[in-house]
Amino acid sequence: MEKQILKPSLAVLAALTCTLPAVAQTAEEPKAITPYADIRYRLELIGQDGLPENATASTLRVRAGFKTREWSGFSALVEGDAIARVGPRHYNDTVNGLTAYPIVADPSDVLLNQAWLRYKPVKEVEAVLGRQAVNFDNQRWIGSVGWRQNDQTLDAARVTIKPMKGVSVDYGYAWRVNRIFGPDSPQGIWRDNNIHMVRANFEAKPVGTVTTYGYFLDLPDAPLSSSKTIGVRLAGEQKLSSKAKLLYAAEYAYQRDLGSNPRNFSLDYLLVEPGISLGAVTVKAGWEQLEGNGVSALQTPLATLHAFNGWADKFLSTPANGLRDLYADVAVKLPAVGQIKGASAQLQYHDYNSTRGGLNYGSELEAMLAVPIDKHLTATLKFARYNADDFATDTTKFWFSLDLKL
Repeated sequence: MEKQILKPSLAVLAALTCTLPAVAQTAEEPKAITPYADIRYRLELIGQDGLPENATASTLRVRAGFKTREWSGFSALVEGDAIARVGPRHYNDTVNGLTAYPIVADPSDVLLNQAWLRYKPVKEVEAVLGRQAVNFDNQRWIGSVGWRQNDQTLDAARVTIKPMKGVSVDYGYAWRVNRIFGPDSPQGIWRDNNIHMVRANFEAKPVGTVTTYGYFLDLPDAPLSSSKTIGVRLAGEQKLSSKAKLLYAAEYAYQRDLGSNPRNFSLDYLLVEPGISLGAVTVKAGWEQLEGNGVSALQTPLATLHAFNGWADKFLSTPANGLRDLYADVAVKLPAVGQIKGASAQLQYHDYNSTRGGLNYGSELEAMLAVPIDKHLTATLKFARYNADDFATDTTKFWFSLDLKL
């Protein structure tokens, strides 16, 4: 299967490699069709207590597509992925049955990632219909999970209206969720959904951006995740000096059961995240709470979950007793070394506890180094170590990846 996948992947790459230089020569002219490609190689290593084997996942994703220019307000995008295993089959990709290994949710596949039609009759109105990657705000509630080799996309219709400067309103309706596990997985596609997404952004100068939202998810294939969530978020910054800025974010949401969910609950979400940026260094502290009542907990099933509550991915589903994540984050823009410019490093620490029952789940230490080798190629090293106490097991993860954008 992988050989069959890899051949079309390389054929697509070769075709695009030949096409792109010709496009660049006429970059000043509007092009009817613009092709592009995004190739990512990743090595992922996992050691997880409680499983007899360690995981080694070496995977390659070739993503290629094209965009059209606008014609009478209409434009389109079509994008496909080919994901292949490159190396030994020493990991559980969720469909290969290798349950003795830790999970690396990157199964081999060839699939349509996005295909949508956009209509933009005026700059204040935009409508998009089709399979699309949807990312709202910090992706805590709705995101495309760009970390994994296969995106999470929605078959949806969306409308965005900007009635005045600094104000935008979004409404979306989605009937299908194409999850990262791929169509061969029993949990890879959620069908026949009734998903409504309402969101409004207001630039409240000089305080920051205020976002109000309502996400109504009726998910027949995941009834325990069916919910309605209404919330408000504030994010902003204040200049302290020529090099220093005060950063802040705060968010509150209220979640209740909806539709096919057999349980009754009423749960809160709370985030407070102050920070400071001083030259090349940014320091943040955070307190995030997802409430649980011992039976049900606040869930965010359409989020980019890898970006929250630790890169070890121990809390992709909120435990029934809830989750309180106290964390610190330090990010540094590194000085140029020869031709290498724009490198950055990041260090995070998390302390996890329950919101009910006084449980100390554990802690996590994480580090990342991203190095842009040139304007097309970026290398990334990433590490996470979860130390378990009252939840899950000790887990160590290491990643090396190369991202090439053409």
